[in-house]
This record gives sequence, C-alpha cells and structure tokens, in this order.
Amino acid sequence: MLLIKRFHSSFQRIAHVGKAQTGDSFSVKGWIKNIRRLKNNIFLDINDGSTSGRFQIVLPRDSHTQKLTSGTVVSAQGKIQVAPNGHYELHADAVESLADGQLQDGFPFSPKQKHPPEYVREHLHLRSRIDYFAAQMRLRHKAQKIIHDYMDELEFVQINTPLLTTNDCEGAGEVFRVQPDSEDLLKQMSRPNVPLDQSYFDHKVFLTVSGQLHLEAMSYGLGNTYTMAPAFRAENSKSPLHLAEFYMFEAELVHLKHLEELSGFIEKMLKTTTNRLIETSGQDLQFCQASADAKQDLPWLSVPWPVLTYDEALDTLIKHKESFTTPISQNEGFTKEQELFLVAHCKAPIFVIDWPVQQKPFYMKVSESNPQRVHALDLLMPTVGELCGGSLREDDVSRLSSHPQLPKDLAWYVELRKFGGVPTGGFGMGFERYLQLLTGVKNIRDVIPFPRYPHSCRM
Repeated sequence: MLLIKRFHSSFQRIAHVGKAQTGDSFSVKGWIKNIRRLKNNIFLDINDGSTSGRFQIVLPRDSHTQKLTSGTVVSAQGKIQVAPNGHYELHADAVESLADGQLQDGFPFSPKQKHPPEYVREHLHLRSRIDYFAAQMRLRHKAQKIIHDYMDELEFVQINTPLLTTNDCEGAGEVFRVQPDSEDLLKQMSRPNVPLDQSYFDHKVFLTVSGQLHLEAMSYGLGNTYTMAPAFRAENSKSPLHLAEFYMFEAELVHLKHLEELSGFIEKMLKTTTNRLIETSGQDLQFCQASADAKQDLPWLSVPWPVLTYDEALDTLIKHKESFTTPISQNEGFTKEQELFLVAHCKAPIFVIDWPVQQKPFYMKVSESNPQRVHALDLLMPTVGELCGGSLREDDVSRLSSHPQLPKDLAWYVELRKFGGVPTGGFGMGFERYLQLLTGVKNIRDVIPFPRYPHSCRM
C-alpha cells in the first residue's frame, strides 16, 4: 500500500474532465497555450497532451499570476465549474509555475500561428507541442492498440520478428547492410575465409524489409500469427508515400486455400478496426482531418470492396489510357495514378488479384489453371493507392525449390514445407499509409514520430 500511495499520480488528465461534475475537486498539469487578462481575473488555456481540446483555468489576477506567460508549465488545483459556453472550466484555488516556457528565447513556434508541416518537420524534437501532430500520435497509439486487440480476439499469436536478417524477402535489393562500425572489433572477430566486413555474423546481414518469412516459420507450429514491426527500404525516393523506415502490420493465416478468404479477412479487419477507432478517438481523427483539409467521412466503410483480376484491371486502364500521364506497362505494376483511377472508376476500394508471375516474388503460389499467374492480391484505396499486398504462399516443395528467384540461403524456407507443411497465406499493410488514409495527411513523414528518408536521419 505504501508503494501505491507513493507513485499514484495526484493530478488528472484533461481528457478525463468530462467525467467530472460541477463542484468536484480537480488537479491538472499542463502547458499554457494562451492567456487572456481581464481586470480581475486571468484565463489560461492549457493542454497536457491528452486531447486536442484545451482546458480553461480561471484564477484571480495578482502579482504572482500576472507573471505567467505562454509556454509555461503549471500545476493547478480547484473546483470544476461550467463556463457560459457550456464547457467545463477550473476555478483555481492554487496555481504553481513548474517551468518557464521561454518562448521568446528561440522557440520556433508561435502560440497563435498555424505552421506548415514542412516547417514543423524541421524541429522534430519539439513538434509534439503542435496540437495537430500530438493528435496524430494519439491516433497512432490507439490504432495500434485496436489492431492488437482485434487480432488477440481472433487468437492470432503476436511474433516479434527480427530486425536483423540474412534474407531480402522481396528480392528487390532495397536493403540496408548492417555491420559493426569498429574496424578493430571486426579484426578481433575475423575468421579464415570470411571477408572482414562480414566477420561479426560470418555473412552479410541486413535490416529487414519484411517479417513475412519469419512469420511463416512460426505459423507452421503456432497457427495464425501477426507482427507489427519496423521495416526498412533503401529506395532513392522522396515520395510523400515512402519512408526508409516505417512500420508494417503483417499477418499469416494457416490452412488458407483460397484468395477470397484472404481478401475477406483484410476487408473485415480494416472495417472493424477503423470503426472502433472512430468510436474511441473520433475527436482526434476529426481534428487531424480538419488540419489536413481532408474529407471527414470515410465512405469506403459502408460499401463492399469489389475484386478485379489483374487482366480486368489492365483492360480498364488500356481503355482509358488517354487519361494518364504515365505509360501503362505490362511488365511492371501499376503507377499510383493508375491505382487511384481504378479506385475512382469502381467507386470503392478494390482488390486486384491473380498477378503475372514476373511481377511478384518467388514465394507466391502459382495458379494451377494459368501458370503465368500467381494467387496474389493488392488492395487499392482512395488517396494512398496500394495499402496492402498479399498472397497464398507456394506450398509445393518441388516448385518452390526450383524457382529461379529463390535465394540460395533459404533452404530452411523450403524445408518448412517438407516437415508437415500446410497451405498458408498472408499480407502486409504499411501502417503509416493506413494513418494517411484515415486522416488525409498528404505527407507520410507527418504520421510517424521520427521520419527517415533519403538525406534525412535526424536525432
């Protein structure tokens, strides 16, 4: 009991003020966002990071309170009252200044000014003080929790997939090498017939581009699995949809034989978790959408998502080729412009399935009826284009082991099928793109705490 009393917080979060009643005692700590001084009273608008709204504190004007300034951290105790506008406010009995904001001494943000995201991004260590970015981070937290809870309800097992790996899952070569920075350490650990730069692990090691192969290994003994983990892509891209480090939600389902089962799972998961997020974090979501000048309705939640084969999607694009600034290629995937056209054309998110073999990685299951196609899907959504990519996994040992793109160090991956293999399928979703889809934020760098992209890795 002594430990509980010692560490129990003596103040409340502003987000919980709605649970109070008039006359209740309330204690709060937060940053002063705005001050209004009248003849007898001073009004403080404060925020503690728990909500996009601000909370008004009313206190007498005297020599002590007169010194308070914007940015100052204060602690206040008093009684809850109802303001003329119908909102709760705190009539403070005591206010203590905990830290001076010193906004006049180089602080980059003006309290009453709306700063563009590009400018805010130049000050990563301070941007949690900006209301719309703080709302993004709260929304990000809630979205992760809701996804975790949903998968737990379905009895999926969460796997902490490794960040260091010997494989390039996608086979595109967009990997970051990992090795000790100390040449002395490498020399100490050197072994015969091993290059010096590989002497720590005895072979090349990379930052992961996907946890999928490790999920498959776990699923063969545990059943359905998932992960939410960082992924890394070494692309020379400054696109508002790409990062060098981002988070991937990935799931692997066992005993999965049909692609429609996978697309149905993805659609239900996204609709269910998004509706739960709206219920629990609607205020922050609307605040983010308003800050991004985005539409505040998500019509894709209430319509079925059609399925098109790759050939059907390609035919649609060819019929409207005059609408595009980018050429249509049958050897590569669709461009974002073409993806968004297909979504607009169908008036809903769409699954594009059964892709050409040469456009997809080695692990995707080849169609029995058409060996030139694999059982793969891309989910195309409004504003962001591709959100999810997935497939049935090749479970034929001979076909997989003879695949020309199978990396030489993945004998263990083939062996999974040898010892009691089962049909599996799965998908990956870029978590930051999902947040962009919900909030309408134009640049992916504004939905992650510390963005990494070409020529920028700060802090």
